[in-house]
Amino acid sequence: MKKVSFKVAAVLVAGTLVCSSCIGSFGLFNKYEKWQCNMTSNKYVNGIVGLILQPIVGGICLTVDALVLNTIEFWTGDNPVAANTTQKVMGQDGLYYAVTTTKQGYEVKAPSGEVTRFIHNDKNDSWSMEQNGVTKEIFRFNADGTIQATLQNGQTLTVGADQAGLDQVREAVDANYFALR
Repeated sequence: MKKVSFKVAAVLVAGTLVCSSCIGSFGLFNKYEKWQCNMTSNKYVNGIVGLILQPIVGGICLTVDALVLNTIEFWTGDNPVAANTTQKVMGQDGLYYAVTTTKQGYEVKAPSGEVTRFIHNDKNDSWSMEQNGVTKEIFRFNADGTIQATLQNGQTLTVGADQAGLDQVREAVDANYFALR
């Protein structure tokens, strides 16, 4: 009787550790799941192979994610497996863009093939945009909690990190747009 109670207790404790709070991106498991669903062009073959591999490989990926990789992501902010993941995102124009997560930021590939990179600089806590070999800083976070936005004409605008600051930048961008026309 004690052996059964101990086994049940062990399973319950393990379940609470694995399922508690689910903090993290589960990058390894998501990569495995994506591979498993797209390994062949036949969904039935993918399903059969998935049934065979899921209990072993899926379980290992999920455990490693929950106990190791998500812990690393929680404490450092970066999941070593989540980098270089690509998602298709619909733009405001109704077209799909491929957005790839990189170690420095994001790479966006337009349907036309044009690539734009958004790069984070850890030294000065800024975000820049690189397009056609030209890099321009978009904004930076200041030590006092404000944000320094760089407008298209090169001018900078320091605003608060709130809705009022967003409204100020929006007005400046609109004014700059109409002044250029």
